[in-house]
Amino acid sequence: MATERIKSEITGTVWKILLAEGDAIQVESELMILESMKMEIPVESTVSGRIQTILVAPGDAVDEDQDLAIIELD
Repeated sequence: MATERIKSEITGTVWKILLAEGDAIQVESELMILESMKMEIPVESTVSGRIQTILVAPGDAVDEDQDLAIIELD
């Protein structure tokens, strides 16, 4: 099955994860929220499918372009 990796667009901290592994997700659905410089930045899916793996946890520091989740494509 084809997969797509969702990447961080910023350096920051994982504040909240909104969905769980196995959940269905649509294009532009929010997957998690990152915090950077006291701002909340939503991470949106670029594809539709099902969340295969979430690679980070709340409180984790993330770098720009870091993989955050893997989505199985529909």
